[in-house]
Amino acid sequence: MNEQLTELPAPVRRVLEARHHDPFEVLGRHPGPAGVRVRVFAPGVVQAELIGQGGEALPMQRLAETDLFEWHGPAERLPTHYQVAYRDGDGHQWRAHDPYCFAPQLPDYDLYLFGEGKHWHAYRFLGAHRHTVEGIDGVVFATWAPSAARVSVVGNFNAWDGRRHPMRLRGSSGVWELFVPGLQPGDLYKFELLNRDNATLHLKSDPYGRSFEPRPATSSRVEAAEPYQWGDDDWMAGRREQDAWLHRPMATYEVHLGSWQRSEDGGFLDYRTLAHRLVDYVLAQGFTHIELLPVSEHPLDASWGYQTVGYYAPTSRFGDPNGLRYLVDHCHRHGIGVLLDWVPAHFPKDAHGLARYDGSALYEHEDPRRGEHRDWGTLIFNYGRNEVRNFLLSNAIYWLEEFHFDGLRVDAVASLLYLDYSREEGDWLPNIYGGNENLEAISFLRELNTVVHQLHPGALVVAEESTAWPMVSRPVWLGGLGFSMKWNMGWMHDTLNYISKDPIHRQYHHDRLTFGLLYAFTENFVLPFSHDEVVHGKGSMIDKMPGDPWQRFANLRLLYAYLYTQPGKKLLFMGCEFAQGREWSHDRALDWELLERPQHQGIQRLVADLNRLYREQPALHRLDFDERGFEWIDCHDTAQSTLSYVRKDEHGATIVVALNFTPLPRKGYRIGVPHAGFYREVMNTDSAHYGGSDVGNGGGVMASAVPWMGREHSMEITLPPLAAVVFVHTGE
Repeated sequence: MNEQLTELPAPVRRVLEARHHDPFEVLGRHPGPAGVRVRVFAPGVVQAELIGQGGEALPMQRLAETDLFEWHGPAERLPTHYQVAYRDGDGHQWRAHDPYCFAPQLPDYDLYLFGEGKHWHAYRFLGAHRHTVEGIDGVVFATWAPSAARVSVVGNFNAWDGRRHPMRLRGSSGVWELFVPGLQPGDLYKFELLNRDNATLHLKSDPYGRSFEPRPATSSRVEAAEPYQWGDDDWMAGRREQDAWLHRPMATYEVHLGSWQRSEDGGFLDYRTLAHRLVDYVLAQGFTHIELLPVSEHPLDASWGYQTVGYYAPTSRFGDPNGLRYLVDHCHRHGIGVLLDWVPAHFPKDAHGLARYDGSALYEHEDPRRGEHRDWGTLIFNYGRNEVRNFLLSNAIYWLEEFHFDGLRVDAVASLLYLDYSREEGDWLPNIYGGNENLEAISFLRELNTVVHQLHPGALVVAEESTAWPMVSRPVWLGGLGFSMKWNMGWMHDTLNYISKDPIHRQYHHDRLTFGLLYAFTENFVLPFSHDEVVHGKGSMIDKMPGDPWQRFANLRLLYAYLYTQPGKKLLFMGCEFAQGREWSHDRALDWELLERPQHQGIQRLVADLNRLYREQPALHRLDFDERGFEWIDCHDTAQSTLSYVRKDEHGATIVVALNFTPLPRKGYRIGVPHAGFYREVMNTDSAHYGGSDVGNGGGVMASAVPWMGREHSMEITLPPLAAVVFVHTGE
């Protein structure tokens, strides 16, 4: 090192070497007995001068052949927030306010709450935020990196040079901050972090960044943060009726925005275009909700979006954040709820993301037996760390509050609950009691649900959970996990396993259809036919159906009627509603051209009519989660592969459902019914309107006083082949 440099004070040397944890100790304005001393570190600059009071030029002196410039003088000659004029070796000149003449901008109280894991709005101070200090506009940057030796904000405004804007560490909080005057919306930035070894640099996107540049680039972007004028006040007020969703119809259309529809040139549609097309289509089809697969920023188009890098950034594939707000708002204005797929179970290893963010295992566990999903090639959050838990809790609130989502579908909950999830013996670490339960993750999930339901009454939190873990959708105060609902994965797998079998063999697998009712009311269940069932070689829904082409479409119509008449809320992945021919692909839109064919039109009409029936008949939705809403008529007719049951509401409305899982029509099929009178046939999936053979019951059947199946009244019906018939008791 130059002898002159070695004689400099240690703090000054650390600034020159870009390894100071608090550059404000050296840089900026420092009062002394003879006035003030101002230091500016400006690599690449040949001349610097301060702009004094009244515009006076105050030349600065270069210090000891360094890029450090210094001025001494009376304090009154210099404004509190002074500017510096620079000239580089190419003759370029510019002036800017010195970031190091501003006091800390982050309140201590925010830092305290964040450290305690109790700051539900941490995104309001962490990340990059446009900010004004005494009339001077700029951006406040803040990031949590407790193990870093030095953190700088770099971007297109400083030639991506980590020496130019080093940040200051705020005490023991692990949070680094810097106010940079003069920056504009759209400016690109990252954080440059120096390891404690003072040798290794990391360049990271902002974990709390709200906007990213389009992939494959990975920089964060200063958000414009233009105000959005919401028009959904009535919807949001109605949503606050906390338990109303329990008794309302909920039929969800699950959508991947990148492959639902595309533009004429095959490119992505923007959020606003999608808003209008989706709402028009969903209204026509009769769904009550849309569920969006993850829209948080992710690097890979060839994915569902579950490997999230920008947890706080709506993906730029489809436009800006206000475009997403418009989509949700437009849905609400037309009476459609919107759920968001949310991924708190794991994150990818991309070098610019959360992985070893500050050189240490910060967001993840150090030990791969706790910190890595081998199957998925991803990392697991460390739920025992306050700041990590706060990152996720604040993120959940962010989507609900800033974008008005009506709820979150939480992905891969089973992988959070079990330490040995998808692991071989010896490849996992037990909890402190020797068990396989992830106690820290369980605590996180309970806190998540408690906080969401307190701050946003009526918002839903739905678990995608595939095990027999008890009380997933029961309140925390009763010992449950506190979710609103749980996907019934067992029902989905049993049902698809059954329906895929040749009808001649179904009699030997009848229990696949009846077993689910043994536990149907132990949780608040959603019955899903989801995206997971139409990818990775599983084929499309129509491909799962056995038989010749006519039978395949009949089986699919029967399957959907079974879905809509079983107790539980409904979910159908996009394309399933018109018998999409191929399994899902990320690089194309759905096969909308299939709707030129009558059999696909029939499936689409059927789903629209099932949604209408489900919404209009209280007996099909009022008691979805209550055993009072369901009765078997006959679940034992294995030889003929038929089922019959009753759906009811709390006021006595009655619906009778009968299903024939064979291609043989059955005339004179007698079933016991709860009441005397006329039963109007309101749905027949064998109707020619849907592409069936039009075998039916002529509009309805009168029950007679013939005891049957333990009931005082019964009726003889015709069961069409591979079809469901639904009757409403009219009391006539």
